[in-house]
Amino acid sequence: MRASFVEIDLAISGGGMSVMHAVLAAALCVAGTVSAGPIPLDAPVHVSPITRVQTANQGFNAWISGFRNRATRQGISTATFDAAFDGIIYNTTVIERDRNQSEFTKSLWDYLDTAVSDARVRNGRRALDNNRQLLNRIEETFGVDKDVVVAIWGLESAYGAVRGSTNVIEAMATLAYDGRRGEFFEQQLIAALQILQAGDTAPRNMTGSWAGAMGHTQFIPTSFLDYAVDGNGDGRRDIWADDPTDALASTANYLRSFGWVQGQPWGVEVQIPQGFDYATARRENQKLPSEWATIGIVDMAGRAVPDHGSASILLPAGALGAAFMIFPNFAVIERYNTADAYVIGVGLLSDRISGGDAVQAAWPRDDRALNGVERIELQERLTAAGFDTTVIDGRIGPLTINAIRNYQLANNITPDGYASLRLLNRLR
Repeated sequence: MRASFVEIDLAISGGGMSVMHAVLAAALCVAGTVSAGPIPLDAPVHVSPITRVQTANQGFNAWISGFRNRATRQGISTATFDAAFDGIIYNTTVIERDRNQSEFTKSLWDYLDTAVSDARVRNGRRALDNNRQLLNRIEETFGVDKDVVVAIWGLESAYGAVRGSTNVIEAMATLAYDGRRGEFFEQQLIAALQILQAGDTAPRNMTGSWAGAMGHTQFIPTSFLDYAVDGNGDGRRDIWADDPTDALASTANYLRSFGWVQGQPWGVEVQIPQGFDYATARRENQKLPSEWATIGIVDMAGRAVPDHGSASILLPAGALGAAFMIFPNFAVIERYNTADAYVIGVGLLSDRISGGDAVQAAWPRDDRALNGVERIELQERLTAAGFDTTVIDGRIGPLTINAIRNYQLANNITPDGYASLRLLNRLR
């Protein structure tokens, strides 16, 4: 599970915010250590759950009572629990957001227009400049390139400007009670209570997205427990504060923990030669860039890509859009968010922040993304035509891509594995 938001936020703000900050304290130099001391920001609140933790939803009240028992059995004190749940409600807005998120889809190029907009690039360069000393220390300590840390900051919260104002305890409790993904959200809720009990923040400050992602770089509670660090040496891992030190250090620690290779690109835009066998553009088919160069795959200036490591070819819009040679760092960013669009967005934004070029190839802008119903229809029609996708779930994963390629090969179509509207119309 990635550290941040459980869906791609396709309506990212283009705003930005940056503040001058002190350099990392000595505690940051011990990479990965956590010094979250018991420094509560609120005095313990002793209230009765019967009289104070009450909402207008009687079923929710009963669930809270049962969950309180489960939480205390897992080490949550009654004082921590009662302070966290004091005054919460069953949040219908959270439920509406959760149930409607799959209805909104964007094509990759529309997403990138927002994710890597000129405004976001300008704000990213400003954020880098204003926090350069801090970011240099983070890069040195964790071995993670600072421009990538800044790019994640920019995509997740517009450099701290849009961190979310939803009460995380309320949101997690509502989603856990709702039941659709109750086990997952109850796990996150326990983790959130453990964060409060450790004294990293107070209930009133624990705010975030409707799905429980928190702070400048949108950590979910379990990822916070595993990877958050105290960057400024104050004894707390405070990713919610206006000072982004802890959040940025925690993001670098997260990426480092999953194997980030400093200096290795996430990917490089490349040219695909005529006659290229598109069926070889698979994540598992990896070669050194010098080997790819022998068959004509070179960068946009016509040069062989340096041998940064083994790489595969990614065609996020099929044969008609940009192509990228991607390296192991691509998979590390993917641990933050598994969607290719997000990883490409982070990668391109980091490139632009550090002075690199925008994507040079044209996107097929007359195309559009398939919506959820259409993705299911595509899988059903492929399977009915003899190209079994194995599952019918509306997700275009490796099994569906392989089925698309097999259909394309059987019908003398460029086997790029791309789930396009053109392909669906042909199947229809």
